[in-house]
Amino acid sequence: MEYIYCAMLLHSAKQNVNEANVKKVLEAAGVKPEEGRVKALVAALDGVDIEAAIKEAAVPMMTAPVAAPTAQSSGHAPAAKKEEKKSEEEAAVGLAGLFG
Repeated sequence: MEYIYCAMLLHSAKQNVNEANVKKVLEAAGVKPEEGRVKALVAALDGVDIEAAIKEAAVPMMTAPVAAPTAQSSGHAPAAKKEEKKSEEEAAVGLAGLFG
């Protein structure tokens, strides 16, 4: 993970994500850079629009319904549907009283 964080830090600081910069950041953080991993990171990010990748990755997290799976797994979702149906029935009875 420190290699990914290094690339993100360099990008955020508007520095080139190249082997020399990656090694400097890792060493400054107290991590001994592994040559193969540094080369793989730089090669994998070559030509990648990091800003666009960050935005694309952030969208699903922001739009994903967090509470829905929790409610269903805890058994509260059916009760909510029953309450909704009951309130619809009460509203229909109330409307019938207006016209009846």
